[in-house]
Amino acid sequence: MINPSVFGWIDKFFHELEHFEIPENDELFYNKLRQTGFIYGHIVELPFLNDFPISNWRSEEVSKIAFLSVLFEMYSFTSKNTNSVIFIEKAVTFYDEMQTKTSFNFNFGKQSNSQKLENIIALRVKTNKDIISKNFSPIVTNALLFIDVLAFGKFLSEEKTSENYLKKMEAILLNIVTFSLSVKSVKSSNDKLLIKLFEASVRYTKFNNVTTFSDLADLPLNEISTSLEKYYLIDLAGLTLWSDGIVQHEERNFLINLASNLNVSTEFVVDSCSAINLFIAKYKSEINYFKHTNPVKHFYDQTSSNVEVLVKRNQKRLTKELLESRELVHLLAQSTSRDLDKNEKKKVKKQLLDICKSIPSLTIFLLPGGGLLLPILIKFIPQLLPSAFNENLEN
Repeated sequence: MINPSVFGWIDKFFHELEHFEIPENDELFYNKLRQTGFIYGHIVELPFLNDFPISNWRSEEVSKIAFLSVLFEMYSFTSKNTNSVIFIEKAVTFYDEMQTKTSFNFNFGKQSNSQKLENIIALRVKTNKDIISKNFSPIVTNALLFIDVLAFGKFLSEEKTSENYLKKMEAILLNIVTFSLSVKSVKSSNDKLLIKLFEASVRYTKFNNVTTFSDLADLPLNEISTSLEKYYLIDLAGLTLWSDGIVQHEERNFLINLASNLNVSTEFVVDSCSAINLFIAKYKSEINYFKHTNPVKHFYDQTSSNVEVLVKRNQKRLTKELLESRELVHLLAQSTSRDLDKNEKKKVKKQLLDICKSIPSLTIFLLPGGGLLLPILIKFIPQLLPSAFNENLEN
């Protein structure tokens, strides 16, 4: 089992990798990414790795593995080579060159290429700097990871990183997004949030520094040359128009005109709209962007989800430790049917923290403020308790 949150996960990934699909052309490559949600930033399965389980991984961990697999797929697809050692070396070289031309700093000192790439990927999939203010969704932030994939493909083809390519792609994308919002017939309350999402998502440009255009024909779309770039821009424009829940007739015409200027068929636009509708209809309840609330509740939901993953991963060890502390188990069982008094709560907190000390993955609860997370941990513990401590199962 791979743990993408600890050192060595890339080497373990390639050690366990048995089968890796290599699509025959750009269209098959892109369609696979879109089906798995990578293009939309909400990954529901790992691209090209159908046999990898992701149910016990946090969203950031899924993003790490997915991002690595897509970079590797781009390498395999472009170079017709599946040598993981050469791929890792190429990926690190790409980001080393990229950081000299952008504001990113990937200086990790003397490390192996695998370690460097792990740290780089960890930085690239982060959605924002302050977890408390995470009231926006990675549906947009991590969707922009595909710009890195496009740039990596260009680097592999030309053996160099274009100084302007990354900024150009972001600038054109942002212009198309703002243009898409301007043509919407029904303005949504989500539109302002969507702009904020993109502002928080850009890596190489400043949103307010992007030149705006009043006509679609004025956009520098002639600089978009590859099929993957064109498909991506149309899909992101369609995703922007979908923010109010439906793509109107004139909005679809805008997408058709955009496709025409990019020399992409109308059939692709129809397929793009259909794919977005199907994907969001199926996964809308899971995508935070469509159910955003206040930052505090979002923070609690995110933290609760992360703690649940930790509990599942350490279920056997946690159950064993709990059984060795019968007083704690008894108090936890009691807490499901009555409020514990002050002294009992102190006992629970102390004994739970002692247990967390013995399980490395749970040391997060020992950090300053970690005690505030204990109620979330306790929420998942009743399912671990033996039936002897469940009053509801008594005769």
